[in-house]
Amino acid sequence: MYRMLQSISSVLVRPRTSLSRSLHSQGCSPELTEGHSKRLMNDVRLELQNIVGASKNWSEHLQSVKERTSLSSQLVSRQEDLPCRRMKDSYLEAYLPLGSQPALREKYVNVHEHIRFGRILEDLDSFGVLISYTHAKTDCPRSPISIVTALVDEIDLVKKAILPNCDLRFTGNVTWVGKSSMEVQMHVSQYHDGSYNPVLDATFVMVARDPGNKSAAFVNPLKPEGPEEENLFKQGHLNKTKRAKLKETSLLKMAPNEDERKIIHEMFLETLDIQTVSFHSRILPKNSVWMANTTLKSLEICHPEERNIYNKIFGGFLMRKAFELAWASACVYGGSRPYVIAVDDIIFQKPVEIGSLLYLSSQICYTEKNYIQVRVHSEVVDPLTKEHSTTNIFHFTFDSEKEMMQIIPKTYGESMLYLDGKRHFKARINENQSPASPLAAN
Repeated sequence: MYRMLQSISSVLVRPRTSLSRSLHSQGCSPELTEGHSKRLMNDVRLELQNIVGASKNWSEHLQSVKERTSLSSQLVSRQEDLPCRRMKDSYLEAYLPLGSQPALREKYVNVHEHIRFGRILEDLDSFGVLISYTHAKTDCPRSPISIVTALVDEIDLVKKAILPNCDLRFTGNVTWVGKSSMEVQMHVSQYHDGSYNPVLDATFVMVARDPGNKSAAFVNPLKPEGPEEENLFKQGHLNKTKRAKLKETSLLKMAPNEDERKIIHEMFLETLDIQTVSFHSRILPKNSVWMANTTLKSLEICHPEERNIYNKIFGGFLMRKAFELAWASACVYGGSRPYVIAVDDIIFQKPVEIGSLLYLSSQICYTEKNYIQVRVHSEVVDPLTKEHSTTNIFHFTFDSEKEMMQIIPKTYGESMLYLDGKRHFKARINENQSPASPLAAN
């Protein structure tokens, strides 16, 4: 059954001492151990390569690009020329056999004996693209459209830790379609003690482009069936409207509202030196940290190994690297192990070319009680032209084991980062009523 919402009861997460042979046997899904043929996560990338006709070797990538460009003649000029699709037409399942195939764990496990959440981000990205191609399936041997991730709208996590010895199941389908864009909802659950238990829910927005990834391409319209699908489709449209409204009210376009201006002014007054009564003399309040002192940076060289099926840098790789830097920032700042509870509003502004230098800069921009809001800015530099371009902005919400010191902005720009972080944090908390149980560590 392809339902997007599954009423599966959650279980208590056992302590690390329970990760034993007994857990291994309890974490092996019968669907993977009794000879059933199932799609494994390792198969997803291979399926995408076949759908697109991607080069298997970097030395052949130029020929692959040339062959894809020739598919432009297969594109339709109107969306009405494409057949309607149903939600169940794009429903897929894929399994990550961490319990059934112990050798696979080495790639996913971290030092704390839990799963690296950055690897799950990579798998979600690939899986979302495959779901989108399933919706836009054609009779052609190779798809004439290029589907890329445009936005990670939200990822909500519902468990404290992903166990390393238990199989994971990924499910999902397209729930809303525009002219060239698709909303994909995905769910991850983990097999333990005889049942699958929810891990996370994710909403991605994918866009279709021509074979050369130069302009938009039409995708099949979606026809919802029944009240549940009607509600999912309606929610997809509301999500699009909400994103447009948030873009219009961005602090990059509009001044802070009255309440936000009051917050910033009160924080400014709190840092004034009453001895000098000077605008330039600032004192850090107790149990506080200047925002400027919470930055961490990293540099990645974009090698061909990390390319996607279109010979650009894989979006999942970018998310993994950004998350790991954000996790490190939260860990250093909080002085304890952080757990991610939400990811949202990751916009892929432009593709990253092979050979680029990728600069990542993380900033603690807001804290409240035990929670830490981290923003990661990603930009690429062409090593020859020295041209800088922003590619992504990432937003991560973490929970820590300790209560956090307050972040204090010093400049107007930092104040805007503070308010933006507060907006992202409050949006996730308000939507979930209360912070979700923190799930995954780095």
